[in-house]
Formats: sequence, structure tokens, C-alpha cells
Amino acid sequence: MKAIARMLVWLVFLAGGIWGGLSLDRILFPAVYGSLWFHVVGFLIGLGLLRLVITVSRNTGRTLAKYGREGKLPRMETNRMVTDGVYRYMRHPMHLGLLFFPFAFAFLAGSPSFVLMIAPSEAILILLLIKWMEEPEAIRKFGAEYLNYMHHTPWFCFKRDCLRELFKKVEK
Repeated sequence: MKAIARMLVWLVFLAGGIWGGLSLDRILFPAVYGSLWFHVVGFLIGLGLLRLVITVSRNTGRTLAKYGREGKLPRMETNRMVTDGVYRYMRHPMHLGLLFFPFAFAFLAGSPSFVLMIAPSEAILILLLIKWMEEPEAIRKFGAEYLNYMHHTPWFCFKRDCLRELFKKVEK
């Protein structure tokens, strides 16, 4: 049920971003709205960002599946805390990748308003959802072990070793 609710939130983010962005573009950016150059370059940037999001999501999802599941569980569920792979460097590597999803979609849609206003707002909302929902859920699920992990591991890590681990292919 939680997975379906999360997917619906993403759909609202994307549909609302496109609708809001294209509506605002006609008013705020009429010259760019019709620019083929902007749309081609934006589309290429969007494809690059989308590839980044997919790579990070695949790698972190495989890490969670490999180390976070004991026994038979529904898809996308874990019952063991994961501190292996990229999770030894940062607590929310999948969310780091997903922060770029609204930007990727905004560039693919060719909407400067989505890129400049809506996607940053959605990224901030994602950070707030991590703080208000994901972290408390992990504390309830893993207790003192997660609290200790929180004190020693940052949300995100941008050091070279962390990023190398984030983009390293994880075998199933």
C-alpha cells in the first residue's frame, strides 16, 4: 500500500510539474517556449539526468534487495537494516538519485518554469518527506541501530569514494 501511495505522489509531482510548468512558460518564457534550440539541448540534458536517476535507483535498489531482505517479502520491502555498499557512506543514496528526477522530467518536457521553479520546489519537498516520513519510519523499524547509524552516517555524501560506490554496478 505504501508503495502505491509513493508512486501516486510521484505521478502528482510529474503531472503537476508539466501542467504548471507549461502554463507558466506561456506567460513567463514565451520566447523560450517556442525555441527549438532550448528544447533539443534541454531534452539531451533530461536524458542524461534520467540515466543518472535510473542508474542510482537500480544500484541502490539492488543493494537493498541483496542485503535488506531476509525470508520471503513483498517486492520493495526490507526487514534488515542495510549499511553495506553505498549505504556505508550515506543514509539515503536512492533519494539522492531521485532528487534529480523532477529536473530530468522538467528538461525532457522542455519547460523552463518547471526547471527553474517547480522542480526545485519538488526537490525540497522530497527532502522534507525524507525528514518527516522516511527517517521516523526507519527509526520505528530498526530502533537504536538506526539512531546510531544516523549519528555516524550523513544523509548524502559527495566525496569521490561515495559517488564511485553510488555508480558502481551492483550484481543481483
